[in-house]
Amino acid sequence: MSILSICSDEPASVDIDATVAQTIEEMVNHRVGAAVVVDEHGVVAGIFTERDVMSKVALSGRDPWTTPVREFMNTPVIMALENISYTEALTTMLDNHLRHMPIVDENGRLLRILSIRNVLEKKIDVLIEEIAQAKL
Repeated sequence: MSILSICSDEPASVDIDATVAQTIEEMVNHRVGAAVVVDEHGVVAGIFTERDVMSKVALSGRDPWTTPVREFMNTPVIMALENISYTEALTTMLDNHLRHMPIVDENGRLLRILSIRNVLEKKIDVLIEEIAQAKL
């Protein structure tokens, strides 16, 4: 099973020239806590999260409507290829304190965003299945 099957269908992403406000709008519209920043080729350049809004933008005094998101995005980004297992993804996310991890193709182009919620929901499904099998 591909990790893409447990990710949300449409990732929140913005162009590297987007403003902070445009990025926040993208996150709100997708109802997610992170947006991936991509270059002109769709390659992941950074990630911007709710934590960045709170810890960097809110206290900066900068205008989110004119400030480029690239000035506040996190880089380098820990990413995974689509062939990663959900248990490997969970370990990577826990070890690195990540709530969101871009899933990319072999060229670094964004495919989806994996959230810790996606992984934990999958883990719960597997545990429920194991419990059901143990009762048989």
